[in-house]
Amino acid sequence: MSAVPSSIDPQKVARDAVALGLRLGADEVRASVGRADDVQLQRRGGRLERAQEARTFGLSVSLFVDGRYSSHSSSDMRPEAIAALMERGVESTRLLEPDPDRALPERALMGGLDEASLDLDDPAARQRDPARRREELEALEARAIAAAPADLISTTAHLWEGRSESWMCLSNGFEAQSARTTFGWGVEATLREAETGKLPEGYAFEQAVHLSDRPNIDALMAELDEALALTRRTSACASGRYLMVLDARVVGRLLGALLGPMSGAALHERRSVFLGKLGEQVASPRFSLFDDPTIPRGLGSRSTDGDGLLPARRALIDEGVLKTPLLDVYYARKLGMAPTTGGVSNLVVPIGDRSWRAATAEIPEAIRVTSFLGGNTNPASGDFSFGIRGQLLRHGEAVQNLSEMNITGNILDLYANFVEAADDVRLNSSTRSPSLLFDGVSFSGA
Repeated sequence: MSAVPSSIDPQKVARDAVALGLRLGADEVRASVGRADDVQLQRRGGRLERAQEARTFGLSVSLFVDGRYSSHSSSDMRPEAIAALMERGVESTRLLEPDPDRALPERALMGGLDEASLDLDDPAARQRDPARRREELEALEARAIAAAPADLISTTAHLWEGRSESWMCLSNGFEAQSARTTFGWGVEATLREAETGKLPEGYAFEQAVHLSDRPNIDALMAELDEALALTRRTSACASGRYLMVLDARVVGRLLGALLGPMSGAALHERRSVFLGKLGEQVASPRFSLFDDPTIPRGLGSRSTDGDGLLPARRALIDEGVLKTPLLDVYYARKLGMAPTTGGVSNLVVPIGDRSWRAATAEIPEAIRVTSFLGGNTNPASGDFSFGIRGQLLRHGEAVQNLSEMNITGNILDLYANFVEAADDVRLNSSTRSPSLLFDGVSFSGA
């Protein structure tokens, strides 16, 4: 992956755009220059099916003019093109309706973490041999085929890598620069189930910030084997209320049901089930959820947030108490509150001290949810409904693969009935949570 063209200084481009915007009459300006290199490879049927390398390089600008706001972007880095963009941007912003809450953050709130301490930029990204990538992908496909069951129809192996950089400059004097890398690979397989004619599918995908942290082929194959086993001979079990084991790989779906109502937009528009509940008990005292952008090599870690605020580890829910809403600068002003952050980074649920199997060993029947199939959540009421796949457990042992079932309920009731976290946290994810256990979840099936 090559460097930014030597003829272009990204930091200077951002600074010049800010200076030009001010000269044209803007009260405040934020300019960001971003560059990304991306490689994607795919093998299927013993041959390379896709080889794609893409590079993007562009400027985005936010303009604050006479109490009005607009944003603009361009991939044309010629000075004359940027000048035209800024002129049109300032002129058009003056035609918009005023929005006095749109302004840059107070300079005292802004800052960045040390990039070196986060360790998000792996030098291996600039030293990778394209031939080596192809060899790794070929080995992954070969291993998947060799380990496949007899009723395999096809396998597809994937490999992707990327490196991105950004330079941000604000008219209040704040500047920030960041870079990150990503290395991922995975495999998917399709089977033919002779007794039913169904075509079960399973997949395993893993990624990491550093190449050395990317899970190896053995880990991928173990995950694929389990995924395929879960899709065989599936059916629904009896409807009822069960203890639910939410697999660590899919925890993010139900954590997301909490995050939507926490957002500044939802709170301001009064479409949040958490309205008026800050500082109150909204979940079991056993449940805590943190947002932590400071984890070294974390997939969601960042040196500064989208507004330029200094990142910090925050308790969103601490022992069941709602502590921190997700407020960017704009909605914080509208709500008359202090800004926190507009978006999450690494979601962290504290790990438990035993496996989900041990936790369910004395439970006559429980259901382990391993994937979701559609569904929705109402952020205003908290009501949800999701299609699921999983396993029926008896005393911690799987006795039936499940499909064609739904879970329904309300997120406040769901998290009030949180029982415990298991010990199987996934570290190669921005959702760093173990499997979670909830009591009394309503399942509809046979």
